[in-house]
Amino acid sequence: MTRKQSIRFCHSPDDIRIAYATVGRGPPLVKVANYLTHLEFDWESPVWRHWLDELSTRHQLIRYDERGCGLSDWDVDDFTLEAWVTDLESVIEVTGLQRFPLLGISQGGAVAVAYAVRHPERVTHLILYGAYSRGRLLRSNSPKHLQEAETLLDMMRIGWGQDNPAFRQVFATLFMPEATADQMIWFDELMRRTTSPQNAIRFEEAFFSLDVTDLASKITAPTLVLHARADAMVPFEEGRRLAALIPGSTFVPLESRNHILLESEPAWKRFLEEVHAFIAESPLGVHPVEAGLIATLSSREREVLEQIASGLGNAQIADRLHISPHTLRNHITKVFSKLQVETRAQAIVLAREAGLVASRSSPTVL
Repeated sequence: MTRKQSIRFCHSPDDIRIAYATVGRGPPLVKVANYLTHLEFDWESPVWRHWLDELSTRHQLIRYDERGCGLSDWDVDDFTLEAWVTDLESVIEVTGLQRFPLLGISQGGAVAVAYAVRHPERVTHLILYGAYSRGRLLRSNSPKHLQEAETLLDMMRIGWGQDNPAFRQVFATLFMPEATADQMIWFDELMRRTTSPQNAIRFEEAFFSLDVTDLASKITAPTLVLHARADAMVPFEEGRRLAALIPGSTFVPLESRNHILLESEPAWKRFLEEVHAFIAESPLGVHPVEAGLIATLSSREREVLEQIASGLGNAQIADRLHISPHTLRNHITKVFSKLQVETRAQAIVLAREAGLVASRSSPTVL
């Protein structure tokens, strides 16, 4: 049964509308956009439905369609890593998240790497699956390799928008060689619905030149890298290479040929086990559910909670934060709701366990 999700829009700095969705309850988990997604259609598809269902069982899953794809604006000019990172920043800003695990799949891994380096204070855990630090054209300059890359682009130019699915089936086979006929049909339809032939080519050309090699070595968040051993889209060696670049990362090989893991294969179960266990290792030193609830607070709500945990009364807090008593009461109501507590004492216990206690002698920086 499809979970009820909420779809909204935000704007990137260059005024591109980005569609994002939230679904599920619990600590947040942010999924970076990757190639070929559609916030609505993904729930109908046997290719992505099990991903969304499982990831939103224990978490509030936040995801979005990247520019040029899905429900986001298609008429765009900027297909660059910088644009993709600012789109993610826009989604995070509008949702008000402070700290959260970040999941990057395929080329979304490069975006996740760049974001984690730019915002180390926000990313509690970094999870990368089927990801890479360098695009296809940077892995080898041999004539054969370059010809393979150009052949893929030529096939997209010729066949992406045709009714005949023959050309698109090549991509479906590369993504999921073990897929059933029904899954292949759904993936073909996904390609048709998610983006235009022109954008599909521009995406692929941009992916070919991605390079976060230097950034990967600057990551400070705990990182889990998973990769299918026989992945035909992104070679297994690229996953190993990425993991070796990230200080202290954990690498998990998965026994699969699929770039997108299928629900029926053992590798999917292994993926979930590894990811859930990894996120449960809370860097805040508190229960992962509590850490996740705190991460849902806005900056102002977090300030209010810190003052409450310091033992201040409402009048003192309102004066210190330079807000009216009425505004403060509204903030406290929202804080209690997000933390799933009913009393001030419960909120104080949770905040102090997470180390959120403001100094009474130090003024709050606004």
